[in-house]
Amino acid sequence: MRQKITIGDLSKSSGVKVVTIRYYEQAGLLPRPPRTEGNYRSYSPEHLQTLQFIRRLRDLGFTLEQVRDLLRLASDRNRACDDVDRLTCEHLLTVEAKIRDLQNLASELRRLSRFCQGGVQIANCRIIEALSRK
Repeated sequence: MRQKITIGDLSKSSGVKVVTIRYYEQAGLLPRPPRTEGNYRSYSPEHLQTLQFIRRLRDLGFTLEQVRDLLRLASDRNRACDDVDRLTCEHLLTVEAKIRDLQNLASELRRLSRFCQGGVQIANCRIIEALSRK
């Protein structure tokens, strides 16, 4: 007999909120579980494994469409991993661009913070003045 897991236990075990689990089911990312006679969702360990995979991908910034693609690719265990490599390389480029943007932002914020004289009224705040330009 397969172990059955309630949605609350699935949420606790995966760290994914119940509403998000329902959303992933609706979006077709997580297979809809069978229902008990009382009409409760009855998840399996495979659901938990899939949900943990989805959560890891989301934590790494993959889009829902990329998650969908990776789930599809991961389900074909005998397939060559070229498409997985391509998809993750594309994501890496996006991540590296975001890192550059964040580094530029940090540099700009450091530059602006040097203007702060502290204790002045907002009307005379050099940071607000600098942020208002451009």
